[in-house]
Amino acid sequence: MRRISDAGLMNRRPGYYAVRLGLVGVAFVAGWAAFVLVGDSWWTLLVAGFMAVTFAQIALVMHDVAHRQVFRLRQPTELVGRLVGNAGIGLGYGWWQDKHTRHHANPNHEELDPDVAPDILVWSQQQARSSRGLPRLIGRAQAFLFFPLLLLEGLNLHVAGVRALRNRSVKHRAWEGALLFGHFAVYLAALFAVLPADKALVFFAVHQGLFGLYMGCIFAPNHKGMPTLTGNDRPDYLRRQVLTSRNVRGGALTDLALGGLNYQIEHHLFPSMPTPNLRHAQPIVRDYCAEIGVPYHETGLISSYREALQHLHHVGAPLRTVGAEMSVDTRTGDSAEPAMSAKMP
Repeated sequence: MRRISDAGLMNRRPGYYAVRLGLVGVAFVAGWAAFVLVGDSWWTLLVAGFMAVTFAQIALVMHDVAHRQVFRLRQPTELVGRLVGNAGIGLGYGWWQDKHTRHHANPNHEELDPDVAPDILVWSQQQARSSRGLPRLIGRAQAFLFFPLLLLEGLNLHVAGVRALRNRSVKHRAWEGALLFGHFAVYLAALFAVLPADKALVFFAVHQGLFGLYMGCIFAPNHKGMPTLTGNDRPDYLRRQVLTSRNVRGGALTDLALGGLNYQIEHHLFPSMPTPNLRHAQPIVRDYCAEIGVPYHETGLISSYREALQHLHHVGAPLRTVGAEMSVDTRTGDSAEPAMSAKMP
């Protein structure tokens, strides 16, 4: 922290965020203007793809706002976060902030990090062995299904924000709900006012599908396939953040596409550091980790996805083993229960 502070990397960057917010706002307005101008044409699906990227970039801005990278005070932070998230793209700010804060406190901890909860996918062999229902079914082939499932992530984010409105711990639920449902109403009204029903439905599927896919591709390289923690595993803060995170190498295009989250280690160590400062913090953090003997993992973008998919395939192995044993038992007429009991704890 002393080295980072002495380098001035915790200082705010109002000029950068003024430009970034302005450009994202222009892209948002331009996308909807193009949607209206193109009108009743299948070319509108190109607009859907552009808007998917724009929505994801807005989500990245909301991420930075929520981390107090943009505003120092809580009131403007929450105001802009809700306007950008709830009203702009239909993503519940209160739900996301609570979830993301718990993730930052305990990244990749199976009991404490909501991002590795076995809701659909399983993230460790222990989760695989104890899984039931859909995660147990999908877990056998989850590495092959991962990217197709991301096409549903956009809808999942919308639904999660709505479901969180029942949680009393979410602040300003009425305000959050009004903005969320206001977004949904205007969004759907615009689609069916400009397009006939068939094109409107296809636009919705392409827009939301690509939005979810892009969001998943932004966040998947950060922690997926890195070590997971369980129970009382509680390394010190630096090791807890560094050992469970992965950086992605790349140039300006990678920084833009991933919103600076390719410097995931630096972001987790200093979550309120403005995004453009993360790349300057990297050599300081990397050198410090080398000094104290803490592994610092960095790889290319394609390699990061490969590592994540290999991990997903590996942790699903117990489910494939159980499935094979059940098939053998079915063919031989023997009971599958003993084989499962022998494999399951």
